[in-house]
Amino acid sequence: MTSRVAVLGTGLIGTSVALGLAEAGWSTVGWDPDPSVTEAVGELGAFDQLVGSASAAVAGTDLVVLAGPPSSVPPLLESLDTSALVTDVAGVKAGIIEAGRRLDHFVSGHPMAGREVSGPGAASPSLFRGAVWVLITDHAANADLDRMEAIVAAVGANPLRMTAAEHDDAVAMISHLPQVLAAALVGEATEHPAGLGLASGSFRDLTRVAASSPELWAELLVRNGDPLAAVIEAYAARLHRWAEAVRGGEMDTVGQTLAAASEVRRGMAPPSVGVAVALADQPGELAKVGHALERSKVDVRDLQLRHATYGGGGILTLSVRPGEAETLRSALEAEGLLLA
Repeated sequence: MTSRVAVLGTGLIGTSVALGLAEAGWSTVGWDPDPSVTEAVGELGAFDQLVGSASAAVAGTDLVVLAGPPSSVPPLLESLDTSALVTDVAGVKAGIIEAGRRLDHFVSGHPMAGREVSGPGAASPSLFRGAVWVLITDHAANADLDRMEAIVAAVGANPLRMTAAEHDDAVAMISHLPQVLAAALVGEATEHPAGLGLASGSFRDLTRVAASSPELWAELLVRNGDPLAAVIEAYAARLHRWAEAVRGGEMDTVGQTLAAASEVRRGMAPPSVGVAVALADQPGELAKVGHALERSKVDVRDLQLRHATYGGGGILTLSVRPGEAETLRSALEAEGLLLA
């Protein structure tokens, strides 16, 4: 018998969950409180069925995924009438765990994946491949945690158990602080228009997430206010030490700090993987690449074209998230392109 998932909230994450589980053999039903989002999802054909209410979506399902903004999750948890396994994908757990205790089977979660663009049109079944998916252990039964680990693995993610407090402290550092820094860096640069006009690769990389949804991020940052404020203050103190070191000409201190950071960064998983495709010297080659990108919906981080020595064609390298490389390779091959 086919498993059935109800996704309440059909934006980027919710629709990607549905697409990923559909590839794993699940049937999917979706609901969204915003009619315009429902219409967009319907045009994409991302769900087997779209319904007009949360209660209709939940009826007869094996899994319920709450994929709206964090503020929408507690009210839904308090109103749900289901014996199915329920999870959420909110980026902050404050207020959510207690609201879910009334349910028979609830495991709060957070996939550590996303994009700086939002909406169902950016959704992809490969969005979670290779990403960590946090599962919150607070008040969760071991059997339900085991079930969620299997579901998370089915969409290609790597489950990681932790408490709600551990999660909120961790995301304050590795997710929320970068968002604040990107916004602050853009704000500082706008005070120096001449410098902003020179901005190139490193500035774009550091500020990429500043293009994310301000409404969603304002809610996430404020709801995680105490942990985030603590890491902002600690980071500010670190920047002050940097200012003292460069102003004081402390070459050894600066060099040692840079070397330590470089070593740690090189030891981390690569932020992107290059997929190289050989382009023939004939019309339509780039159009094929475009079709492959449209079909695969991968998150392109960078691209480089190295022309052939004879002047035509060349090697196009597309940099994508590590978990999306195989999806892109398959789409390029389906277009008849030759991988380099």
